[in-house]
Amino acid sequence: MKKPVIAIDGFSSTGKSSISKIIAEKLGIVHLDTGALYRGITWFALQNCHNEDQTINLEQLFNSFSLIELEFKNDHGELVLFLNHINVSKEIRSNEVSDNVSFIAKQKEVRDFLLQTQRNLAEKGGIIMDGRDIGTVVLPNADFKFFLTASIDERTKRRHQELLSLGIDSDEQQVRENLIARDKIDSEREIAPLKQADDAIVIDNTMLTKKETIESILSHLKK
Repeated sequence: MKKPVIAIDGFSSTGKSSISKIIAEKLGIVHLDTGALYRGITWFALQNCHNEDQTINLEQLFNSFSLIELEFKNDHGELVLFLNHINVSKEIRSNEVSDNVSFIAKQKEVRDFLLQTQRNLAEKGGIIMDGRDIGTVVLPNADFKFFLTASIDERTKRRHQELLSLGIDSDEQQVRENLIARDKIDSEREIAPLKQADDAIVIDNTMLTKKETIESILSHLKK
């Protein structure tokens, strides 16, 4: 029997990735953090494709796709992102990447570059993907679709704590402004905007713990 394909979309810092990872472990399927792929492209651009004023040179980035190899590897039971054989799992969570990832992710060329990669990974089933357009664009025929949301205050607190736990300097007000800006860019971009799929199950986890959110999702999967 083919294992399910599960799509989890939603706003930044609603716990999509960590929740998806735990559900994958419980169900014995693969978890793919698609946001990490976009962060990987952004990190590459910041390192290699910038103008004299340090802004990202998009044309140079698009022409460099053939030089980019993104791969998830199992590191002590956790899938981490390697870019050109280098573990960049910490680097892609930096404030600089966070400030630029929505700009990179809204580029049609970037989304096209990553789209088929994501679909190929889901072909055999047994996968849970999280992102912003998984249920609407990447995997419109997923067996289950969820959309996570939470208040901006709660998401700011979570993101701030996450950065501090990674040893990254964090200013809570800056985190809040970054999240608001990303919400706007992600929701209003012309290509594959952040949007709830018509057949997605919405879960507002503002008042829910991570464990309660996971239990809610699992209860729908068992129906």
